[in-house]
Amino acid sequence: MSFREIAITVRAVNRASNEFARIKTDAESLAASVKSLGSRFMALGASGVAIGTIAHQMGLLNDQQSRVFNSAMMVVTAMGAFMRTSWGVAVAQKVYAAACWVATAAQNALNISYATFLALTGVGIAVIAVAAAAMWSFANSMNSATASVQSFNSAAAEMPLHSRSITRAGEEELYRRGVE
Repeated sequence: MSFREIAITVRAVNRASNEFARIKTDAESLAASVKSLGSRFMALGASGVAIGTIAHQMGLLNDQQSRVFNSAMMVVTAMGAFMRTSWGVAVAQKVYAAACWVATAAQNALNISYATFLALTGVGIAVIAVAAAAMWSFANSMNSATASVQSFNSAAAEMPLHSRSITRAGEEELYRRGVE
């Protein structure tokens, strides 16, 4: 390996190392946020259990209502405790990664649809312009054809009657065969 190859390898590793360090920092920040959220869930659940017990003692909740409410608050407390574990953080990171993937896919779909819209809008305007030019050309052709037929009809109308009735030799035989 030459000095130049070593220098290129070291630069590539250094640039990648910075990105990996940034990813590590983001992951640690997410883990701290999830653990903090788990602590808040635990506090909410414990407070809910205490409030449910006090409400039962004061007669605001009967036995069944108190049992259901306290059970729900215990589930919230258990969820908070789970979120504080490494498994909970791992699950939260997986959910976050899936949400980021869905958001990226949605953004890409929007970008693609917007690009398609722009392309089709441009193509659509071009198609309309070409169709208008084709219709104008067709209308001009029809106008010149109509003028030609009108000039022929006017020239034929000016011909004397006896010259219009001139037929070629054998033509009447052909007409008669077509009728029979």
